[in-house]
Order: sequence, then C-alpha cells, then structure tokens
Amino acid sequence: MDKLKINGGTPLIGEIPVSGSKNASLPIIAACILATEKVLLSNVPNLADIHSMKDLLIDMGADISFSPKTGSFEHTMSINCANLNKLVADYEIVRKMRASVLVLGPMLTRFKEARVSLPGGCAIGTRPVDMHLSALELMGAEIELEHGYIIAKAPSGLNGAEIFFDKISVGATENILMAATLAKGKTTIHNAAREPEVVDLCEFLIKLGAKIEGIGTDTLVITGVSALSGTEHKMIPDRIEAGTFAILAAATNGKLTIKNCTPKHLSSLTHHLRTAGIAIEESETQMVVYRENYHISPANVQTAPYPNFPTDLQAQFMTMLTLANGVSHLTETIFENRFMHVNELIRLGADISINDNIAIITGVEKLKAADVMSSDLRASASLVIAALCAEGESVIHRIYHLDRGYENIEHKLSAVGAQITRFSS
Repeated sequence: MDKLKINGGTPLIGEIPVSGSKNASLPIIAACILATEKVLLSNVPNLADIHSMKDLLIDMGADISFSPKTGSFEHTMSINCANLNKLVADYEIVRKMRASVLVLGPMLTRFKEARVSLPGGCAIGTRPVDMHLSALELMGAEIELEHGYIIAKAPSGLNGAEIFFDKISVGATENILMAATLAKGKTTIHNAAREPEVVDLCEFLIKLGAKIEGIGTDTLVITGVSALSGTEHKMIPDRIEAGTFAILAAATNGKLTIKNCTPKHLSSLTHHLRTAGIAIEESETQMVVYRENYHISPANVQTAPYPNFPTDLQAQFMTMLTLANGVSHLTETIFENRFMHVNELIRLGADISINDNIAIITGVEKLKAADVMSSDLRASASLVIAALCAEGESVIHRIYHLDRGYENIEHKLSAVGAQITRFSS
C-alpha cells in the first residue's frame, strides 16, 4: 500500500496547475449513457474515481478510450454508449465510489430498467440515496431494494413531475436532472443544487440535445426529449483542488500561482482567506495566493451548500487555522463524520477540541512531524498540508484516498518546492 513521506517546514513557491474537475467529470461520464452517439470529453482528470466510472460503463457494454496527454493534465476520453447490453452496475465496481449511483437515472430513463448496487466511497457520513429513489418514484419508477441492489423499472418510461427536495443534494439533483431529459413531459426540480459541477452537467446535456431552463438557480425545469445525440465537451477546472492549493500557499507561508482555475467558483473560500490575512490576486483563469503578514488571523467558518463555504475544503481550512494567531471556530453542517482528520492533526501537534459539529481550533506556533493515517479524500489533503507545514519527516498512510481526487499530487507539489516522495510498504 502506497504512502507519502514528507519533510515539512519549507514555503511552497511557484506555479501549480489545476486538473479538470473530478466532481464534474463523474456525472458527465454517467450522462453519456443517455447518448446514442459518441461523446468526446477533454480536460478529464486522471484519477482512480474516473477510472472506476470508466470501468463501470465498459462493464455495461460501452466503448471507451482514455488518452492521457503527456506533459499535461488535460486528458481526453472518448465514450460511445450506443450499444450498452448490460443494465447492471455491479457491486465489485460500485463499492469503490459513491458517484456510481449516478448511472441509475440515465439507465432507467433510456432503457426503462436498471439494477444498481448501493454505493460505497468515503466514510464521512451516511449520505443516503433515499432522495434519489423517492424522486424517481414520483416520476413513475417502480423501485425495490434487494440483496444490496436498487432494482428500478419504468415499463412505460418515466414521466415528468414536480420534485421538491427537503434539503439540497448535489447527487440527487444530478440523478433526477439526467433522468428527466428523456422523460415524457416537464420535470421541475425545486431546491436544486447550484454547484458549478451541476451547471457544467446542464451545459453538457444541452449539447446532447436536452432542454433545460433555470441553470445556476435552485429551480431547474427540464422538458423531456425523445433522444440525445453525441457532442464534445471540456470539463471545468477542479475548484476543490484549486482551493486546496490556495490554502496550502497560506499555510506554508509560501506564494503560489494557481493556474487553469476559475476563481469565481471559490468566492466563499477567498473571502474567508482574506479575512484570515491572506492576499489573493485573481484573474479569470488563475490566482496568486500568499500571506499579507507573518501571522494567520483566526476565522469563524460554517460549511453550507454552494455558493457558501464548501464542506470539501473544511478539513484543509482547519489545518491552516491550526497555525493561526488565536482561536477559530469551524462548524460542519453537511456531513456528520467529517471531523475524522482531527485526531491525526492532533498527532501533528494541533490544538483542536470538538463540541458536537463545531471544531474549536487554538492556533499553535508550529506543527511537528508524525506518522498519520488518512480516513477519506479531503482528510488526506489536510494531512498533506499539515505535514508540509510541520518540522521534520512525516509519513501519511493509506493515501489511496488521496488518489481518488488529486492527480499526481506529489509531482505537482515537488515542482513548487515540496520535499515529498511516494513509496510502497
């Protein structure tokens, strides 16, 4: 099993590129099930989760080729789902990642049936699929749970419906959005997620021939069409990777020019970074991030759905606050188990206490090296940041979590001065 060895204490300085968005790519790859012709995707990240979704579609009969681009992170993927012949998403593939459930809506609406294993992925909370299933039932699906599988049928096809989500869910919004593209009549999704990744999915579906209104708002209106064709599409940059690098620059007291990103997708993060005394120079496609003063100022942050502070940057931001000059409070409102990195940060010398869903972080002068264990994707990123700040040599175990969301991170970080190496035990 791979590990990372990191010698910390060096400010990171230079240019660092951002890969295509994992969280945009996964639903768009799933949405290719809807198309009867070939789709060409570009700026696709080379990540474990991407290959899991690719393998899932290949197992169902899709013709897919992934073409890594040498010397670049802008890879391409060709997908043809015209001749799918297996309407089952098997446990052995689905168990590897949560996003596999996103094939349910496209399979059911195009083929009128689907058998999808209940998904796996990071252990950061229950994240039930109840909202997906109840919305599909409103659209006329017959759904049963049997031996760990979702068995869905719609013999006469799906029908448009009024969908009211009790809470905002990116995954449920995406699944129902895709299902509605080929449903009969009009579907309205109320309290829809507004994340940039949802917007990117909408724009991709429109290129296929879908009819969608209200893009970027909390009310999406989809008018079903009879079929969807092929297209070409470029993925948006990964805002969570870009945000991680911005926090990394601040935490290590370095200066990073973050290339190929979209700063407007990170307005909440940049607001809170500036509150903490971090300077940010933005253009349309890059950010320059560095500390304005020697010290980081404390901050109070609460996670919430987009456009507010993303839960996927909570662990990384907390790591930066462990070095702040004072006491900070960080409230997690999205996932109930997303403080699993706290004990590992404490092993590195952080002073953090937990009160229900609130982390109280008292800044320390410095972190100290230790062996630590990753528990999920974003926790892994927080430990990389902490180890790069800490004095001495740290080892991060179970970094397969990291490979699910950060492409060749040791290469990117080494290029800006990090002393980081991957090795196998």
